[in-house]
Amino acid sequence: MVLTADIHLPEESELTVPEINLSTATLRAGSFHLGKYCEHANNEFMLCRFEEQDPRKCLNEGKVVTACTMEFFQKVKRACLDEFNQYANCVDKSSGDYSFKFCRKTQGTYDKCMLEKLNLERPGFGYFTEARVHSTNRPKPLEEPKAVYPDATPAIPEDAEKKPPRFGSRFYWITE
Repeated sequence: MVLTADIHLPEESELTVPEINLSTATLRAGSFHLGKYCEHANNEFMLCRFEEQDPRKCLNEGKVVTACTMEFFQKVKRACLDEFNQYANCVDKSSGDYSFKFCRKTQGTYDKCMLEKLNLERPGFGYFTEARVHSTNRPKPLEEPKAVYPDATPAIPEDAEKKPPRFGSRFYWITE
């Protein structure tokens, strides 16, 4: 990518947010409830990325997603830490691919705690694949004309002589 003087790159202070230092098993264990808890922020970020086609314009929406994730895990830590740790440990240790199928008992305990203490129900099967309309306060971006670039190499003329390959076909199953 070629950068020119008129392209604005964000400074490091604009990019710096507190990171979520959690393991894969921990993120997978909390993924369903996290997805439901931060659904609006995630949808807003993805809509921005899709409409703008430029990740630099969606930094604030990304920061909101990170803040929502931090808030979710802080609430889980205060309300259901023991149940969550048992479930995450089971997901981590029971299989090599972090499968949920061996951890249904600890998942049930964790889900029950999340429902009782945080009033957050585990989404049903297929919840995240359902079609939804997301309403936003962010103005729709203006349509910019797409740049059209001429073909860099001219095509071979139709009447040009096309000689057969010198050493036969490149495909080993075709013999001449």
